[in-house]
Amino acid sequence: MTASIHDPHSPRQGISTDSGHLQIGEKLRQLRKRHGLTLAALAGRSGLSIAHISLIERNLAQPSINALVALAQSLEVTVQWFFGPDPQQIADEADFIVRKQQRTSLEYEGGFTDQLLTPRSNRQLEMLYCRIAPGSSSEESYTHEGAEAGLLLKGELELWVGNRHFHLEEGDSFSFSSQEPHRYRNPGKQETEVIWVITPSTY
Repeated sequence: MTASIHDPHSPRQGISTDSGHLQIGEKLRQLRKRHGLTLAALAGRSGLSIAHISLIERNLAQPSINALVALAQSLEVTVQWFFGPDPQQIADEADFIVRKQQRTSLEYEGGFTDQLLTPRSNRQLEMLYCRIAPGSSSEESYTHEGAEAGLLLKGELELWVGNRHFHLEEGDSFSFSSQEPHRYRNPGKQETEVIWVITPSTY
């Protein structure tokens, strides 16, 4: 998940709903206009087609992980910026606790879902609960600043880091520099569940 990205502002299968897709499209369109960019300009920055971005903005398509990373980097935000909507929280807990029912989700094209497990205010560490459908892959490798680690809770995971390829099973864990090109796939016949940690919060 190549340039430094920052958040200027301080959907998972079975959990995400149409309102989650709508929220992504609306946020993308509003952020693009805030930057004063046309669809063509954003397409040039991100490497995505005008038609693809337009479909995402109109909630007619979900972005892949790679597409959303490219859009986030082009618009100088983190992917976390697209999570939402923000849940109602007890004031004293907001910067410390994320209750199970308060998790925000992001659902991607191809059967990937992320739930944010850390408060948005935490800029040093980001923890995600990831669910990957059988056969789903992040396809192309991508990079970003920082480091990441994870624990495979269920299923199988293929992980590519640079030129290295690993096959992980339930209970295995991993860590690597996010600046190395990386991608992953669920090669199994059941859903894969991973706790994924990224530091700093640049994803």
